[in-house]
Amino acid sequence: MNGQLQSSRERLGAFSGGAGWFTGFVTPGHTVSSQKISQISVDDSSNGAEVDGKMKKKLMSMWNNVKYGWSIKIKTNFSKESPVFLLGSCYHKRQNEDSPERAVEAVGLDMGTGSNVSLAKDACTLEQGMDGFRKDFTSRLWLTYRREFPILNGSNFTTDCGWGCMLRSGQMMLAQALVCHFLGREWRWRPDGSIDSVQQFHEDSQHRMIIKWFGDQPAPLSPLSIHALVSLGTAAGKKAGDWYGPSSVAHLLKQAVERAAICHVEFDQLAVYVAQDCAVYMDDVAKVCQKPDGNWRSLVLLVPLRLGMDKLNPGYAPCLTALLSLEDCIGVIGGRPRHSLYFIGYQEDKLIHLDPHYCQETVDVWRRNFSLESFHCTSPRKMLLSKMDPSCCVGFYFRDKAAFDSFVTVVTPFLIPPNQKVEYPMFLFSEGSGADVQRSMENRKSVLSSSEESTKIEDDDSHYECEEFELCEW
Repeated sequence: MNGQLQSSRERLGAFSGGAGWFTGFVTPGHTVSSQKISQISVDDSSNGAEVDGKMKKKLMSMWNNVKYGWSIKIKTNFSKESPVFLLGSCYHKRQNEDSPERAVEAVGLDMGTGSNVSLAKDACTLEQGMDGFRKDFTSRLWLTYRREFPILNGSNFTTDCGWGCMLRSGQMMLAQALVCHFLGREWRWRPDGSIDSVQQFHEDSQHRMIIKWFGDQPAPLSPLSIHALVSLGTAAGKKAGDWYGPSSVAHLLKQAVERAAICHVEFDQLAVYVAQDCAVYMDDVAKVCQKPDGNWRSLVLLVPLRLGMDKLNPGYAPCLTALLSLEDCIGVIGGRPRHSLYFIGYQEDKLIHLDPHYCQETVDVWRRNFSLESFHCTSPRKMLLSKMDPSCCVGFYFRDKAAFDSFVTVVTPFLIPPNQKVEYPMFLFSEGSGADVQRSMENRKSVLSSSEESTKIEDDDSHYECEEFELCEW
């Protein structure tokens, strides 16, 4: 593999406008002959420049796919001894020897909490074995780099290759929430495309509509597109080509859903709340969820976190896997430094993820019966939990108030790392509103300032200004 990457770099450095460099690259399902390239006329300087630009973009996307391992087939191995967890569902290869109770018991022992709460819906999924896992994994929406889409606002970008991975990861997490909202967690994609009933027709229509909302175009018909997110990012000083962090993306998703509700009635029954400094304020949640008639909207809860300084604090590892075992969890966006991934499950000490770094052709999602294959991944990948960047954002979906209230009760014990002397939970639930707490802190600072004029007080407010609040080490 190192030899292949070195060879690719040499080809990239040798680019001089000819055709030989191009034929040296091969990506899955894409081959280009040197004879076709030699047929391009370069007599017209403007046409030549245009062709040259397109070739460079093609080369960039192909090199990106080589860099992130998409040019070769990688097989991920799964242990026969340990259960596999995927967004609240549990699967196991050894169906006859291990019971659902043992799978959940193993998680409980790892956490050391002594709780008898069942973390995963494994009573039925365990019987499906790894075939059930494959169907579940391939049913998650896979949103990756795309090329040759309409120019992004105020730029000349027609691809997000190389910089849009965190936006794509955020799109995938929100897409999972929409799948749960409109289709249900138990929904499975049928790749054969056959429709044999009214219910299957309805599910196919909903499936396609969700994908259309993320379509790579600036039109209002795709309110969750990368064009829409980049446009919203300009208010925070971001522009196309800038890299985004998990917290920034969480706020962009919230704004995108609120804007989508203006033109799309389907979003009227959905609210998004982003936790503030690792705190979920109950009054603020009620404010965004409660409708005038007293009923609650469904809720997408996004909690930006920083679980360590330069690297992941290992004390939070069991907390993170416990959250991925909850049926309310819609995943975690994070990854390695400047390399975003969407984590949706785990086995033992490895996280299962969807990788947005595969650059694909843009799909016209408004064409009748457009292909769905590029929106679903058939190759699960793993990453050691210890290599995860400490900056991340975990998401949850709740259909109603009862589901949220139950979650608050169930999740609290799993937010505190086991075997630590002082309790530093990943995040917490607080009564009142974030604005009230902020005003209280400002008043307290004012009192201290006036009563201790002789003492120079230096307040560090940097954690309010930086992107994520950092949890303490112990």
